[in-house]
Amino acid sequence: MCVQNAGRSQMSTAFAERERERRGLDDRVEILTGGTHPAERVHDEVVDVMAEVGFDLSDRTPRAITTEELRSCDYVATMGCSTLDLGDAETDVDVRDWALDDPDGQDPERVREIRDEIEERVRALFDEVDASE
Repeated sequence: MCVQNAGRSQMSTAFAERERERRGLDDRVEILTGGTHPAERVHDEVVDVMAEVGFDLSDRTPRAITTEELRSCDYVATMGCSTLDLGDAETDVDVRDWALDDPDGQDPERVREIRDEIEERVRALFDEVDASE
């Protein structure tokens, strides 16, 4: 999750969907994405660099994510821009702040670096989840 759900979280979702499929976890892993203040569309530079690695994000629409949705998660990855507040309720959510730069307005090379870092972090999280089961 992030604020606008238009860059880093969209890239993370695409990589997570691919990892879920590759590992045969479709029936065990649900992926949610959203932002606290969603943008109208995914950032153009994100659409472009994700297309380079086989993902079409042009039809994705940023969405809001609710506190209830976040509380239902085992893991939440924030992108370094979070206004995450799970409220006062006791929760077992494992929150990871990946502290990644916002790709919006960045040159293509920087957006590629952010994309590649996200891909590595998503893969590592799936490795961790696999090892814990």
